[in-house]
Amino acid sequence: MTSTTNPEFLVSSSQLEIADTRLQKSRRLKNVGDPLQLPGKALAIEVIGNDAWIAENTTVARKIDLVVDSRQILITGAWDNTKELISSTDAHLDFVKSLLVIPSVNLLVSGSSDKIIRFWHLSAKQQPLQSAGSLSSHTRPVECLAGQVLPDGNVELCTGDTMGIIRLWTLTNDDGRWTTSLKTEFNHHRTKISDLHLGFGQLWTASADETVQVRNLLDAPGKRTPPPITHSKDVRCLLPLYLTDLREPYIVTGSGDFLRVYDVSTVEEPELLNQVESHWHDVTHIRLWMRQSTDENNQRKVEPWIVSTSLDATVRRWRLSDLLAPQPKSKVTAPSAPPQAEPESRFIMTAEEAQELDDLLDSD
Repeated sequence: MTSTTNPEFLVSSSQLEIADTRLQKSRRLKNVGDPLQLPGKALAIEVIGNDAWIAENTTVARKIDLVVDSRQILITGAWDNTKELISSTDAHLDFVKSLLVIPSVNLLVSGSSDKIIRFWHLSAKQQPLQSAGSLSSHTRPVECLAGQVLPDGNVELCTGDTMGIIRLWTLTNDDGRWTTSLKTEFNHHRTKISDLHLGFGQLWTASADETVQVRNLLDAPGKRTPPPITHSKDVRCLLPLYLTDLREPYIVTGSGDFLRVYDVSTVEEPELLNQVESHWHDVTHIRLWMRQSTDENNQRKVEPWIVSTSLDATVRRWRLSDLLAPQPKSKVTAPSAPPQAEPESRFIMTAEEAQELDDLLDSD
C-alpha cells in the first residue's frame, strides 16, 4: 500500500511559528516606512533621481517613481527611453550573481556562480556584448563586485566570493582588452561576502558571518585594523554614507529585518545611533535617495532619504534625518523600596500594674 502523504506538505512546528511571527509583524509594520508593495521580491535596485529601477524575481524589470508611486514595466535588458531590448548575450555557464557598470571607461563587469569574472565592452549598438577579457581566480561563486576608476585611467576592482575571500585588482586597458594584476587579498570574513563598497581609500564589507568590517587601503602594512561591527544575524547589505556624495561619517546596515545606523567618525569605536524594525522579513538592499522636490516658493529642494528593499516584497522609504536621530535611551528608574511594615503595637505595663501583678503571683 502506497502512502498518499506528500513530503512537500510536511511543515515543522518551528516553521509554523516563524510564519506566524512574520504574519503578526507584517500587520504591525503595515505602514512603517511608507511602503510600496511589489508583485515580487527585489533582486536588485538602483535609485536615479526620484526613480527606483528594480529587478524582480518575477522576471520583470520595473521603474517606480518614489514620490508618486507611478510604475512602468520594462521589457528587459535596458533602462532607456525606448524600453526595447538592446542586446542579449550568453555570458556565463551558471547564474549571473553581480554586475558592475563603469560608464566612464565603457566597462561592464559580471560575476557568476561559475566562479568566473568577465569584462564586456559597453556599446550602444544593438548587438551582443563584446568580450573584453576575463578573470578566473576565485574557487567559489563570485557574489559581489565593486570598483572605481583611478587617476591614471586604470580601474581598481574588488571581488568577493561565497567563501569569504576578497581580492583587490588593478585593471589595465590594453587595446580594448582588460588585463588584471592582483594587488592584495583579504580573508577577514569567515564566510560569504554579501556586499562591497570601495572608495576614498576605504573598503567596506558585509558578510553572512554577522559582521561589517572596514579596511583602510592607505594604511601602512602592519597597522592595527578596526574591530568588526557585530550583528545578531547575517548582514545582507550596507551603505557607507561617507562613500556617497554626502560624505557623512555614518553607515546603514541591513541585518535580519532591522536597519541599523552607526556613527563611524572613529572607525575604531563605532557608535550605534539607531535601530529600526523596518521590514517583516530580511532586508536585502539599502540605497541613498536624494529626494528632489520644490517648496511653496517654487525653490528646488534636495533631501537625503534611505530606500530599503526586503524579502517581504516591499520598498520602504526613510528620511535620513530621522534615522540619524539617536534612539532615546529608556529611563532606568530605581525600584521603589518596599513599604516598611508598621511596628507592632506592644503593651507596656505601668509601674503600678507591674507591682499589682507581682502581688498576685506572690499570693499563690
